[in-house]
Amino acid sequence: VLYLLPEIALTIQLVSRLRAHFGNEVAVSHSRFNDQERVEIWKKVAENKVKVVIGPRSAVFLPFQNLGLVLIDEEHESSFKQNDPSPRYHGRDAAIYLAHIWKAKTLLGTATPSVESYYNAKAGKYGLVKLEERFGVARLPDIKTVDMSEAGKKNLLKGPFTQRLLDEIKKNVELNEQTILFQNRKGFVPVTVCKTCGWVPKCENCDISLTYYKYHRAFKCQFCGYQHAPYNKCEACDSHHLEMMGYGTERIEEELQLQLPNIRTERFDMENTRTKNAYHRIIQDFEQGNIDVLIGTQMVAKGLDFDDVSLVSVVDADQLLHQPDFRANERAYYLMSQVAGRAGRKEKPGEVLIQTRRPHHTTIQQVILHDYESFYQTDLNERYKFGYPPYYKLISIRIKHKEAETVEQGSVQLAHLLKDKLGDRVLGPQAPYISRLKNLYIRQILIKIEREKVSVSWVKATIQRSIDTFMENKDNRSIRVQVDVDPYF
Repeated sequence: VLYLLPEIALTIQLVSRLRAHFGNEVAVSHSRFNDQERVEIWKKVAENKVKVVIGPRSAVFLPFQNLGLVLIDEEHESSFKQNDPSPRYHGRDAAIYLAHIWKAKTLLGTATPSVESYYNAKAGKYGLVKLEERFGVARLPDIKTVDMSEAGKKNLLKGPFTQRLLDEIKKNVELNEQTILFQNRKGFVPVTVCKTCGWVPKCENCDISLTYYKYHRAFKCQFCGYQHAPYNKCEACDSHHLEMMGYGTERIEEELQLQLPNIRTERFDMENTRTKNAYHRIIQDFEQGNIDVLIGTQMVAKGLDFDDVSLVSVVDADQLLHQPDFRANERAYYLMSQVAGRAGRKEKPGEVLIQTRRPHHTTIQQVILHDYESFYQTDLNERYKFGYPPYYKLISIRIKHKEAETVEQGSVQLAHLLKDKLGDRVLGPQAPYISRLKNLYIRQILIKIEREKVSVSWVKATIQRSIDTFMENKDNRSIRVQVDVDPYF
């Protein structure tokens, strides 16, 4: 049996439960193991010495001998998609195909199905089983919005927190119950701005602003690892009036300790879980009641199960909704719904507070009503209108080079070759949201293919011929061309 999970952190709780049933026949595979440990797991699977393999997306490449069942938990998760480096694949889709090769049964599990998977289920391509009630006596949490605009007008906003949220956290701690705060930004602050001239510290290698990490006392790039010591003044106008804008998990923790100094807090994000046993330590401490408030990024939204969590808050729902991606509403819906699902998982009732300046936003209202069907239909209609999956197949082609002029000319040339064969299915080239990464300028061409109407093999061959023709020009041989089927932006 292959049991796929979107995050390494989820293996900790799951492994103990499965080993209680299957003993030593359960193996775990993930990237936090050293090479020797990974070779040992590889050999055990190859020699058929284990029966259940748990792991993230890379586990699909293990040498299975007699695969009979594939389980994909939280199948909606974008973490299953590998964008860089190659191979660019989706762990869920690869696992479904792996199961097809072995003629194995496949089960996709989630409380918030991806639009594509639910569409396949509705169309009869997949079977569909609905669990309408929570396990045992647990009920769905009561979800409410807190209007941050109104709180600001009434002077009831304390940094990132409304007074209502602070009061609820304090009451929760007094009742010996636990709280989860969800903020999908790590570090201390995402943006620092000079109030005099508008200068923003940026990465030397990428077209992106640097995030300040107070714990490490450094500005860091989230893509290439570039670091810079804290800035004492603006590098454009020498002004000392630098303002930190926004809230990452580090700043949320610091602000909470200032407002409620006697509570025990812990962060659960990539920066705080880099060591091999950090996941286990934090989860164990939270399970044992040694932490009152757990502050985390999307890692806290994925399938973790805690008995005493009765309050969950989305600290800033608005930043989830304003992303340049056709999946923005889908991601916002499932992140809010999933993190809300951490509350009230046993006998204690759960409450969820969503802090937002747009309490009447359609997606937020659908989360409050636990109305996945309404969300699905709304999102599906938009995708049909504008030509996105599941109605169209997307293929992204990225052209990269260290010279901006070269990448601009090359992308126009390749787009022309593609448009000759594929017509108006080809969009671009255009600069993506982040137009330079690791000293390489980027242009993107997006191809939209109508499903069921066009031969996939013909499209594949056409793209390959166009790229081959493009690369025959000696001026283009230094340009990198990357093809990504079903991209996640």
